[in-house]
Amino acid sequence: MMWEFRSMMFWRAVFAEFFGTMFFVFFGMGAALRWTSGPYHVFHTAICFGFAAATLIQSIGHISGGHINPAVTFAYLVGSQLSLFRAVFYICAQCLGAMAGAAALYGVTPNNMRGMLALNTLQPGISLGMATTVEVFLTLQLVVCIFAVTDERRNGRVGSAALSIGFSITMGHLMGMYYTGAGMNPARSFAPAVLMRNFINHWVYWVGPMIGGAMGAILYDFMLFPAYTGAFREASYSQGQPTTRGREPAGDTWRAH
Repeated sequence: MMWEFRSMMFWRAVFAEFFGTMFFVFFGMGAALRWTSGPYHVFHTAICFGFAAATLIQSIGHISGGHINPAVTFAYLVGSQLSLFRAVFYICAQCLGAMAGAAALYGVTPNNMRGMLALNTLQPGISLGMATTVEVFLTLQLVVCIFAVTDERRNGRVGSAALSIGFSITMGHLMGMYYTGAGMNPARSFAPAVLMRNFINHWVYWVGPMIGGAMGAILYDFMLFPAYTGAFREASYSQGQPTTRGREPAGDTWRAH
């Protein structure tokens, strides 16, 4: 714990999470503001959130892991890939970064266009149980995607992991915005709630994603692709592949922070 606290790399990683979440919230929530009357532009908003995530993960992934989401950080903690000490600092940095991004957006947006600053709310007819379940599913698929595309044990891994994660976030918004506004990220939901002083049903946007993140980590690490199984070791030896996940605590791999 103390060696992390004294490490400059640790503080760079914490700042990277602050920086990444700030810009993710600024651009994503900015796209979610309603500048014109008429139908809500769900596709426009979903694409911006996805592209923002992909861009920022690519930018800071080698520094901090590019979590930019407390639910993702919690998933790494549940999967024993992150220390509790680092997880606490990451989540604090993410929440502060989200608030900074939301405050900046508030400052540059005209009064008549701010509305509720893209505050996540339950849609009419959606109960608390329904909303929580939707948030669980949205975040579960995101975490499974993150764990899968950054798994160094994959043979012939191709394509961009950051872009795949961005697509996962886009997919979640395309469906989830009709139910809960597509939280998926407690920091993103927390920032406008603080600025607008509106915490009605806000717990849904923490409980749902945290449960979904934990379930995603457990599902991938213990069911879909366990780290240690006899069959995997035999297949690994026969193919000349390593038998571990390759997630050592270095700054150049997304899965190890």
